[in-house]
Amino acid sequence: MKTNIAVEKKDKGFTLVELLIVIVILGILATVTVFAVQGITDQGKESTCAADKKTYEVAVEAYWAQNSAWPADDAALVSGGFLRAASDNYNVGANGAVTVDANSPAGCTA
Repeated sequence: MKTNIAVEKKDKGFTLVELLIVIVILGILATVTVFAVQGITDQGKESTCAADKKTYEVAVEAYWAQNSAWPADDAALVSGGFLRAASDNYNVGANGAVTVDANSPAGCTA
């Protein structure tokens, strides 16, 4: 006795709509990640500026305490051993005032 059994052929794979949905979801996740990282980067730059400014202020005060005079410039602080290296973000101005360097790579403000 012979019987014919109909075998259904099912293709294994994804449809174009399913692939497009996955691509859209990945795009949304990538966009959210980029904006989240941008916020972290901005916060890091702000922290760098604050730390540089505080370091300069402390170095100027230490220079004043030791020499009873304001440092003439950044080089005086470095040569006196108050700073390891001059910052790209801040400069020492008249009367020991710490001022923002116009070419600050971190975009520091006063």
